[in-house]
Amino acid sequence: MRLAFVLMLTVMSGLVDAQTYPNRPIRVIVPQPPGGGFDLVARVLAEPLARVMGNPVVVENRAGGGTIIGTEAVAKADPDGYSILLGANANIVFNNGLYERLPYDPKADFVPIGIATFNPYTLVARNDLPFKSLKEIVEFARANPGKLTYASAGNGTGQHIAAAVTFHRAGAQITHVPYKGAGPAYQDLMPGRVDLFFDNAATAQPQIDGGRVKAIAVSTPERLAALPNVPTVRENGVDFDLEAWIGYFVRRGTPEPIVARLRADFDKVLAMPDIAAGLEKRGYRTVRLAPREAEALVARDIDKWTQLIRSAGIRVAD
Repeated sequence: MRLAFVLMLTVMSGLVDAQTYPNRPIRVIVPQPPGGGFDLVARVLAEPLARVMGNPVVVENRAGGGTIIGTEAVAKADPDGYSILLGANANIVFNNGLYERLPYDPKADFVPIGIATFNPYTLVARNDLPFKSLKEIVEFARANPGKLTYASAGNGTGQHIAAAVTFHRAGAQITHVPYKGAGPAYQDLMPGRVDLFFDNAATAQPQIDGGRVKAIAVSTPERLAALPNVPTVRENGVDFDLEAWIGYFVRRGTPEPIVARLRADFDKVLAMPDIAAGLEKRGYRTVRLAPREAEALVARDIDKWTQLIRSAGIRVAD
C-alpha cells in the first residue's frame, strides 16, 4: 500500500513538472570543444528550439575524456528535461566498444529526443599516392604490411574507427598515426607525410574541392551526390559502411510528457527549411525519424559497433 502511494506521488509530481515545463533555461551539453562538428549542430538547432519553446536554450561545452565528461554530466543530472545531451556515435556508440567500463550506460541512461543528421565519411589520400582505388591500396598493404599510414583526428574518433574497421575487414595492415584534430592531420596529409585519412565527409569536401587531396572511397551504402564518381567502400570489395548520426538526448526517467514536448518541438525545428538547408550546406544530411525509429537505430548501432570495434582490436590507447 505504501509503495503504491509513493508511486502515485511520483507520477503526480511528474505531471506537475510537465505542466510548468519549461520555466528556466535548458542546457544543451556538448561533450567536445567549441568549433567542431558536434558544436556546430548543437548551435544550429539550439536557437530555433528556443524560439519554438519560448524558453532559453543554452549550449554548454563540456569537453574532456574523449567525450566522456560531458556525457556523464547528463547521465547524472536530474531527469527533468533541463539537461540535454548532444549525442552522436562517438559518445553513445563507439565509447561502448572502446572502453571496458564507462561511467554511464548508453542504452540504460539516455532516451533520444531526435536524430538530426546523418554524416558520411570519405577516405582521402595524398595527391601523389600512386593508387587510384581502395582495392589497389588494400592489395599493396597486404603485400607490404605496415608500410602505408593513415591519419585520424585522435584515438577512438570516428576517423580512427572508420579506417581501422575498414582495413581490418579488408585484411590489410596499415599504420595508424593519430593527431589532435582534423586540421593537424591535413597539415601532414597534404605534403605527403601521411598517406590516407578517413575523414568526416563535411570537412573532407573543401579539401577535395580545393585539389589538396584526392577522394578514394565513401563510407555510405550508396555513392554521395557530392562525389558521384567516387565509389563506396563496398564497391571496392570490403564489407563495411558507416553513416554516423548526431542528435539530442535526455536522461532516461525524464517524465514522458516532457519527453513528448521536447520531441514535438525538436521535430518542428527539423521541419524548418532554412535549418535543413543550412545543415546540408555544411555537408550534413538531415533526417526526421519517429521516436521508435530513433530508439531502434541507437540500440542497433550500439550492438553493431561494440562488436566491430572489439573484433578489430581497437583501443583508445592505440
